[in-house]
Amino acid sequence: MQRVFNARLLAFICALIFGVGFALPSFLQTKGPKITLGLDLRGGLSLLLGVGVQEALKTKYASIASSLDYAFKQQNILVQDLHSSLQGVSFTLLDKDDEKGVDKILEDLRKDGVEIFTTGNNYTLRLSFRKAQAYKQQTVVQVISTIKNRLDQFGLAEPTVLQQGKDAVLVQLPGIDSIEEEQRAKDLITKSAHLQMMAVDEEKNEYLDNLTDEEIKRLGDVVLPYAGRGGQAYGHLLLKAIPILDGEMLTDAQVVYDKDNRPVVSFSLNAQGAKIFGDFSGENVGKRMAVVLDHKVYSAPYIRERIGGGSGQISGDFTVAQASDLAIALRSGVLSAPLVVLEKRIIGPSLGADSIKTSIVALIGGFILVMVFMIAYYALAGVIASVALIVNLFLIIAVMAIFGATLTLPGMAGIVLTVGMAVDANIIINERVREGLRRNESVAQALHSGYANASRAIFDSNLTSLIASFLLYAYGTGSIKGFALTTSIGILASILTAIVGTQGFYQAILPKISRNKNLALWFGMSKQVSQRGRSGAV
Repeated sequence: MQRVFNARLLAFICALIFGVGFALPSFLQTKGPKITLGLDLRGGLSLLLGVGVQEALKTKYASIASSLDYAFKQQNILVQDLHSSLQGVSFTLLDKDDEKGVDKILEDLRKDGVEIFTTGNNYTLRLSFRKAQAYKQQTVVQVISTIKNRLDQFGLAEPTVLQQGKDAVLVQLPGIDSIEEEQRAKDLITKSAHLQMMAVDEEKNEYLDNLTDEEIKRLGDVVLPYAGRGGQAYGHLLLKAIPILDGEMLTDAQVVYDKDNRPVVSFSLNAQGAKIFGDFSGENVGKRMAVVLDHKVYSAPYIRERIGGGSGQISGDFTVAQASDLAIALRSGVLSAPLVVLEKRIIGPSLGADSIKTSIVALIGGFILVMVFMIAYYALAGVIASVALIVNLFLIIAVMAIFGATLTLPGMAGIVLTVGMAVDANIIINERVREGLRRNESVAQALHSGYANASRAIFDSNLTSLIASFLLYAYGTGSIKGFALTTSIGILASILTAIVGTQGFYQAILPKISRNKNLALWFGMSKQVSQRGRSGAV
């Protein structure tokens, strides 16, 4: 028993048990880690979204204006006509004596790449060209991060979110196969979740119907609609254009239930947001403060007393699912730019099933042909090589299942390619062993020299392939990554099974081969060499 079981054979058996044990759940769809099928195999939703980077810049200026408004009030600096637009932020300083105070407040903005222009008491602020371009790029990156975060919390397995060009994002969602799921996922992804607290212009609101757009703009106000059930708008409210605070100061959002057992979204603010929230509510008791989400007013309650603690609620006749999705969107952070669906494709499960069927037929067909060739050409050595190939395949599936990797069509091509590379390794080993036998070496010597010589060539070729796969994975996108992943796993599995596993086999059965000396049976050698082996020349 001691001579049969050696370290290499035990490692090979462990690899076999590991591979079969973790690959079976993927084949039989039983409980356990399983491979996730990609969009091209499983079907699902593919969205190409345009990122409104110009709108993001406008929002950035609105945020700067909001901060300035708060800072001026804290310092008792009087300004008028403070407003923001796509061209920047502008205001007029009323008292020249406050110039030093204004400069002190603007100093931090100047350090952050904001250019400041003054004409008399009029101030105009805008981002430098370089800073604006960097902000647009940062916006796309932030959008991708936010979408990924939302989809992770939503529970979608293996979504693909990639930048396309300068200002577009590709989102692929495998497993979306109903109209309801498609709409819910699309709403979750594209929802801006831009939360703002805004003051109601109580004095002018009752005359809202008589105000023109120009008069509203001159007052420094905006008109926003109320959000009804399901987000449908009804009625309007006149609000101060500069928000009190926005969602950047939000730290958490959860679904809770009000006294009527209806789902509402409770949110918390950070320390700065809590202070602004508390100061404003303390100074405006008896007035209304609107909770605005994505430019719709969800509630505008009267302030009865100073509100401390930095928390609030959004109520809007939500369903539980809508409230849950809104909480996810708020927790994941606001989308700093609106998203527009440029292209939508739905890949049906039937197309994915056809792809799987065709790919499996190709994989199994190629596998059988390779094994037939190996057995016909190398006899029992071909059988050992075929067993190594099977274990190699199980190991690839097992490792991918453990790490929850996504299998795509290019990934399946990668598996077929690594099977071919594993065959190459076994052919090199068998040919080196044959060369030793032809040099009249004993079987033990031929196996030793054959594996020693073949290992160097196999390591060198596999190492270069492995480096190429790592580079593809690091710099590739989407399906290229899937191809690189399966190839990398296949190469490492091939080294384990071909070099370690089959050598352990030969070590275990070496006494039997030496006694039998039928090289045609064991290695598919010609009769002449095989007879020489029987006569004791080997």
